[in-house]
Amino acid sequence: MAECVNRDRNLKRCPCTWPDCPRKGICCECLHYHLSQKELPACCFPPEVERTYDRSFRRFAQLYGGA
Repeated sequence: MAECVNRDRNLKRCPCTWPDCPRKGICCECLHYHLSQKELPACCFPPEVERTYDRSFRRFAQLYGGA
């Protein structure tokens, strides 16, 4: 999955603030990783929430009308 033809374009819009993230710009790997951790990637959250690194499903639901 390390091959991503759109990596440069993805990097320009990636909101991830995690320093040295090896998946930055490789959306398929990012999504796979975060789902395996029972969370969502940075692009699913507004910047002020993304910076807290709480990317849980619970936090997503709180933001968008769930729990």
